[in-house]
Amino acid sequence: MRIDVDVYFMKIARLVSERSTCVKQQVGAVLVKDNHIIATGYNGAPKGIPHCTIDTCLRLNSKSLEESHHCRGVHAEQNTIVQAAFHGTSTENSVIYTTHFPCMSCTKILINAGVKEIIYEEEYDMDNEVKMRLLQDAGIRMRQVTITQQEQEP
Repeated sequence: MRIDVDVYFMKIARLVSERSTCVKQQVGAVLVKDNHIIATGYNGAPKGIPHCTIDTCLRLNSKSLEESHHCRGVHAEQNTIVQAAFHGTSTENSVIYTTHFPCMSCTKILINAGVKEIIYEEEYDMDNEVKMRLLQDAGIRMRQVTITQQEQEP
């Protein structure tokens, strides 16, 4: 049986997250336009910089939103936009599939990149009223997609 398109792209986002070099949390994202992948991204150190380790992570024992300014990593959503720009691909009217709902910084980048919809699997900082208001004001749709056990099997 053919899987749903949302499940298809979310499963790819999960696979992309396996490339993450973050020692704290693996996040993957897939940027899609007209049902075609235009970029992928995962979180980790910037290009050409040594990967993070347990010894170099300044936030390893911090809560999710604490000390975020000490993070060396580039977020998965940011990396999708950067990859599209690097290859000269427009992100206007695109859809992002991401394993985790975007943080405040990624939210602002996605708005400016012209992303029209965020499809996510795991909730993250959903009670941030400022972030949610920005998305609402920008007219960005948001949907949660949960992959069932049956859909997880190959």
